[in-house]
Amino acid sequence: MKPAFKIKSEETEVLHLKVQESWAKIAPFWPLKNLVAVNPLHGFEDLPFEEAVRQGQGYFQQKDLPEPMQEINRETIKWLQAFFDEGQATIKMPLRHGGLLNAMRQFLPFDKNICRSQQNITWLKNLPQLPEDIIAECLSYLHIPTEMHTQYLTLMLTTLPGWASYTQYYVAWAGSANQSQPYPLTCQDYTAFRLLLTCLLWPGAKRLLDWYDNATQNKSDELRLESLQQSESAYRISLLEKLSQQTVVNKASPNAQLVFCIDVRSEPFRRALEAQGRYETLGFAGFFGVPVSIHNDITGEKYTSCPVLLKPEHHIKENPACLSDDCQRGYNQIQIFKKLYQSLKYTFTTPFALVEALGIVSGFWMGIRTFFPHRAYFLRNRVSQKFSQNLPVITNIQSIPFEGQCQYAERALKMMGLTTHFAPLVVFCGHGSTTQNNAYATALDCGACGGHQGAPNARILASILNDKRIRKFLKDKNIIIPETTYFLAAKHDTTTDTVEIYDYEAPEKILKDATLLKADLEKAREMNSQWRAQEMGIRHQPGGAAQKTSLRAHDWAQVRPEWGLARNAAFIVGPRTQTQNINLEGRTFLHSYDWKQDEDGTSLTTILTAPMVVAQWINTQYFFSTLDNVAFGGGSKITKNITGKIGIMQGNASDLMHGLPLQSVFKTDHEPYHEPLRLMTIVYAPPLFIDRIISQQEILKRLFGNGWVHLLCIDPTEGKTYYLQRDLKWTKNF
Repeated sequence: MKPAFKIKSEETEVLHLKVQESWAKIAPFWPLKNLVAVNPLHGFEDLPFEEAVRQGQGYFQQKDLPEPMQEINRETIKWLQAFFDEGQATIKMPLRHGGLLNAMRQFLPFDKNICRSQQNITWLKNLPQLPEDIIAECLSYLHIPTEMHTQYLTLMLTTLPGWASYTQYYVAWAGSANQSQPYPLTCQDYTAFRLLLTCLLWPGAKRLLDWYDNATQNKSDELRLESLQQSESAYRISLLEKLSQQTVVNKASPNAQLVFCIDVRSEPFRRALEAQGRYETLGFAGFFGVPVSIHNDITGEKYTSCPVLLKPEHHIKENPACLSDDCQRGYNQIQIFKKLYQSLKYTFTTPFALVEALGIVSGFWMGIRTFFPHRAYFLRNRVSQKFSQNLPVITNIQSIPFEGQCQYAERALKMMGLTTHFAPLVVFCGHGSTTQNNAYATALDCGACGGHQGAPNARILASILNDKRIRKFLKDKNIIIPETTYFLAAKHDTTTDTVEIYDYEAPEKILKDATLLKADLEKAREMNSQWRAQEMGIRHQPGGAAQKTSLRAHDWAQVRPEWGLARNAAFIVGPRTQTQNINLEGRTFLHSYDWKQDEDGTSLTTILTAPMVVAQWINTQYFFSTLDNVAFGGGSKITKNITGKIGIMQGNASDLMHGLPLQSVFKTDHEPYHEPLRLMTIVYAPPLFIDRIISQQEILKRLFGNGWVHLLCIDPTEGKTYYLQRDLKWTKNF
């Protein structure tokens, strides 16, 4: 999605195009409430990977800005913090309803750090009204040559990339995330604001162009491409060797089938569950093919629960499985207390009285949270349950027309290859995470759900497939679901490895099967926790691994509650039978797929242009956050500060950090845990079948042709492996 630029007249069209071109280099950055992985060099994906890295290094990895530019950045940060604030500031910035540029034109004359003379104030007041005209005026004032306009406008963004990235999200993506702009802002406004400050604080800022040329000429190549290719080759050889040794075993009919998200954290848990008995697991994007927005009737919370590449098509209400008046009353009581506490904490004088009144209680509670995190978690849950905050919910799918429900049901089952041999119990497992005191918590939730937990989508699809009318429709499509099959929803907690099954509406005959499944899920939890504990270097007593990993989830001092998607490296699209006996080490996205059930290639097209693109964004976010954690990451969690409830700064006046924290990708301050590799996609389908899809999708031509993603296919018809070259031709030579 590109910024929405508006052409006002033919005279300014050329300048509009230049502004648009400068913003095209800026990737969006989502706020803390729904962190979504994105390639920080997303704006360079039309270039070969090597050239994109070189240009990205020049724009984003400059550590020594000219001092006047640093001063401009400090003043920019000061005002952007106030403008974008979502409730952290005690005194809210006035005049925001008129937009950033209009507000700043009224405020700047009173800011003596910026307007240092009457001449500055007069110049500011005499500027034209439209941002496009202000941009033109500022470029003229700074004596920027016409042929250098685009480069200079780009530097206005890349010298403070974090806030530019958030602006890109705010302008171009927030609307698709079901979030309206609370205050007007356009990309032209932001550019004009940056130029205004530059003119006022550094009239000789034309020298920024010379600085950039000198800095890029002296920049060393921090990414050793030869070493990268060797690492990728070693991983590819190892993975293909494992896949070649896979023997397909025909198992007895499963007692239950569980559909997990394609997330790399699901892969080791699926293996652990399959080891417990007759269970079949499948992989599917965690929004389960239903692009919706969720509205909780009690909390009033609204959010989009689908990939950011899609727009929600339906609005779903979640109602509590209790008397709504009681639930609402309990929730309101908690909210009133929270608001009162926050207001007392952040106003000027009351914090002193608050400390006097609640100091002993707060100190006692801090001690419990520090030394007995499990007990603190238990007590907090008891209070929440007492006030009806965490009660079961019922998902109301009536807003989805019957025709739409039929479409989602058929598409989902075909895409995951589940059209025959249904087990008596089929469970859709969305996923989320449990952490305490973690600003990056939503980064551990489901990327396919827009940085939220996937349980609501699981409930929606399960409800649809339990409808007899839907099953009749599917039967006409030759997808026959036995009457004895029942669909349930669940949530897999990736930090504790608990799986909560939502069976409170299930019939009695299903509860017995669900009880047996719950027991085996607990065994799988302990088995997988042993592996996770080893990866995190946790010592534990026999049988105590699950308790140790759970402790990290509830400990508010823990900087590494889990490894998230670190070490992700591959995306496999094919039947589970091709991978079920292989230890993929939690490094692989697994999407179930049967090319024989996809005659026109519709399912594979969707998989490669949506889930795979999300996986590529995740892969590149981890890649670059490891490569340079200051330029592309979030820095240390220990020294971070939350600003405006939207993002992270290091210290009190840094750029907005727009990547993963150091502790998410490094074992220590200097030893990385994540291995930076470009995503390797393996598809079980004939090459010609895949060719037809690539030829019709520009995004695939770009990602494969420019080397952002390596594509291999294993031809099921002949058992041979092919590699897609940069010229989009297949070869057997790697």
